[in-house]
Amino acid sequence: MKRTLVFLLCMAPVLAAAQTADNYPNRPIRLMGQGVGSTADYLSRFIGQKLNEKWGQPVVVDSRAGAGGTISADLVAKAAPDGYNLVMGHAGPMVSAVSLYKSIPYDPIKDFAPITRVTTGVTVLVTHLSVPVSNVKELVAYAKGKDLSFGSAGNGTISHLSGALFNQLAGVKLTHIPYKSAGFALTALLSNEVPVSYLSPITAHTQLKAGRVKALAVSSRNRFAATPDIPSATEAGLPDFEALLWFGLFTTANTPRPIVMKINQAVVEILNSPDVKETILKQGAVVATTTPEELNAFVKSELAKWTPIIKAAGIKAD
Repeated sequence: MKRTLVFLLCMAPVLAAAQTADNYPNRPIRLMGQGVGSTADYLSRFIGQKLNEKWGQPVVVDSRAGAGGTISADLVAKAAPDGYNLVMGHAGPMVSAVSLYKSIPYDPIKDFAPITRVTTGVTVLVTHLSVPVSNVKELVAYAKGKDLSFGSAGNGTISHLSGALFNQLAGVKLTHIPYKSAGFALTALLSNEVPVSYLSPITAHTQLKAGRVKALAVSSRNRFAATPDIPSATEAGLPDFEALLWFGLFTTANTPRPIVMKINQAVVEILNSPDVKETILKQGAVVATTTPEELNAFVKSELAKWTPIIKAAGIKAD
């Protein structure tokens, strides 16, 4: 009898979590993006709509621009651990912010429960049409001795790191101008407020297609599947210019495992359907789903990769 009672007491939390997952979601979910016009915002709205169709509960996208995505991440880090607050994380708030800022109000490993990686991609080195260059070699020659600037989606974002790494490898000194989000950075480029920018293919898709900006290279050693017509960094003469863009879904640490897995399974199923994979590829990204454990390991590997690069290059939050 005592053994039975002890067993039931031990099983109570597990049974309660399972029951909670069975009832999840029974109210609206908040999904934090990072600025209207950004890739995080696009993916958040796309996935949110699909989850709404699947679960019959609203997924409210709350895009907060500024601070390289750390504002959105902090809100989710401090939320109740019940799965009703999600964030579209990326290299900015989950990796580079650790090195760029003196302190951030959360720990990217301890304060979040990883759900799944969503996509991988690249940044595109783009220029305003008025810049008299047609390739990277010409840009490097043009930039030397001139007071040029480049725009990014914010401090610590992969577009910021792309520009800093390009400066280091190409031996140029384009001044970094951080914007509140990728959408603002694109607007600045179109108005020639900055002549150069590093944007995701999703953010720049419409303008690239319309020929309103010039694409010189992608930030990867090989050509990117979603942008096959744009030269790779290797082809452009900078084989070490690699800054991969990724997005992943996270919730608050200590969220019950059954809820995490329920979200994981739903999002993975949505993203891996052939029509969704094709849609996202056409927009400029590649679906790359994972288990929660694989996403956790991936973030740790990104921290190990970028922390010494940021410190060696002396990259700071502007």
